[in-house]
Amino acid sequence: MAVKLELYRVFKEVAETGNISLAAKNLYISQSAVSQSIKQLETALQARLFARSPRGVTLTGEGQLLYQYVRSALGLIATGEDKLSQAQQLLLGTLVIGASDTVTSLFLIPYLDAFHRLHPGIRLKIVSGRSAKVVSMLKSGAVDIAFASSPADSALECWPCFATHAVFVAGSGYGCDFDHVYTRQEIADFPLILLERKASSRVFLEQEFLKNGVTLTPEIELSSRGLLVSLARIGLGVAGVTLEFVRDALDAGDIRLLKTDFTIPPRSVDMCTLREVSPTAAASAFMEMVRSGQHL
Repeated sequence: MAVKLELYRVFKEVAETGNISLAAKNLYISQSAVSQSIKQLETALQARLFARSPRGVTLTGEGQLLYQYVRSALGLIATGEDKLSQAQQLLLGTLVIGASDTVTSLFLIPYLDAFHRLHPGIRLKIVSGRSAKVVSMLKSGAVDIAFASSPADSALECWPCFATHAVFVAGSGYGCDFDHVYTRQEIADFPLILLERKASSRVFLEQEFLKNGVTLTPEIELSSRGLLVSLARIGLGVAGVTLEFVRDALDAGDIRLLKTDFTIPPRSVDMCTLREVSPTAAASAFMEMVRSGQHL
């Protein structure tokens, strides 16, 4: 049995005023419309809800029972509408962002700081993960926005944020000639330190070498980008790293770039949302901040 919500709104107003005329005035409808609504509700529920007298109307036992639930239900609806309005005005809500620790620390922090200062009522939640993980979470609805490296997926709407470049580095004291220009095969012959196989940057790097008939067989595989630099620094081998993520170590002289006669094509770290799903007000505001570069 489906009863229109508006009938319950009329019922609640009549129950609380005890007067059809006053209820009609409060609801901005005619008395006959109020009376008709109560009649429709009583017919639909097959129950007498009000006892009528010259002084007005009072709830019957069945009416009193129904009123307790209607009052709670309409109260919850009103609260939900208010919370939704506040969320649309960025007064409250939650924004969930999926990104790797590296992207968060080297790119997102200024935006997160600025957004939090502008909208302190919005709770920010960061879910850490590599590109494949955060894209999967975006598709499942677990995150509102994902930051991923060159995700070729028609289900996603993507905006490039910054480019990344794969390079090879070694500790400043490593036994190699930093003036020599190395070929792909010479790079592959070093004791290599690479990210684990499931990392998208590792897959991309291997594919670029395979296009030229060279296979990369690392001696050390890691899940942490920071460890790539740490192990290269102490001379355990040549590390394949992302230039944009190791600039501090290069500037400090802890590691040095190896020159090569080839260049790995750049990749893009993109901000992604689902193409067919409208973003929340909070997500829209954050994305606009990132697109415009307004974080200062």
